[in-house]
Amino acid sequence: MRSPINEIPAWTPADDTAPRSPAAADASDPEAETPEMPDDARTGKHRVIAPPSSVRNRAAVVAIAAGAVAAAGQAASQNNAPAAPDTTEIALAGSSADVVAMAPATVPSGTDNTVAAPPSTAPQVLNIAAPVNLNQFNDLLAKGAKFAQERAAEEAAKLRPLYVKFTSGSFTSGFGARWGASHLGIDVANAIGTPILAVADGTVIDAGPASGFGMWVRLLHSDGTVTVYGHVNTTTVSVGEHVMAGDQIATMGNRGYSTGPHCHFEVWQNGSDKIDPVPWLASRGISLGIERD
Repeated sequence: MRSPINEIPAWTPADDTAPRSPAAADASDPEAETPEMPDDARTGKHRVIAPPSSVRNRAAVVAIAAGAVAAAGQAASQNNAPAAPDTTEIALAGSSADVVAMAPATVPSGTDNTVAAPPSTAPQVLNIAAPVNLNQFNDLLAKGAKFAQERAAEEAAKLRPLYVKFTSGSFTSGFGARWGASHLGIDVANAIGTPILAVADGTVIDAGPASGFGMWVRLLHSDGTVTVYGHVNTTTVSVGEHVMAGDQIATMGNRGYSTGPHCHFEVWQNGSDKIDPVPWLASRGISLGIERD
């Protein structure tokens, strides 16, 4: 119901009973000018117009949406966890498009909207599972060690000489006739046990007792030449063994027909022809020095 105080009837010229203004109440002055009523008096625009119902509904939606957002933000800050948004539909009398426009955006329940922590600068330790079978690594290490040894041996072999002096000592007797007999080799004297070396690379074809020499060692070389080392005290190689120039094959002795500790050295060309060892050694860069009795 409207209040009677706010009701102001519209004024019309034909209505003599309508209230008059104080200036119009003076009827004694016929020439008094009748004032005009303002337009606001006719239309009632001076009154406060009530807002339409759609505007009130929109304002209610805005208030509800703002309250829901504020409550969700406060709950998230207190619990440090994402709050599940209220997805309940609000059915009001206003436009459905306005409700959709004012509703807060929904967040999927499985989405983590917490603020990510800054990346850590501490070193990270990786958890690496231990290998099940360690034998595979042992095999690899063994193969690697073997390969390294073989490679080192090959490199060392490249640096070794092709020919070496077969022993150290005094050159005491040469090739040829001696004491009414043929001496088919040369002698180098020294103490018993002096190392005897392979003069060149070869294969051991004899290592042990020998008639007249007591004990000997014979090597077969790649060109078919055979070298003989006689009157040895001990042997350090076995038949079939491959030796390189400079490898020790025996020790000097005084076995067999001998007048003192020495090494009797012979060269058999083509495996059978006994030749003077001195020029053969000299052609390979080996000198025995001056012959001494």
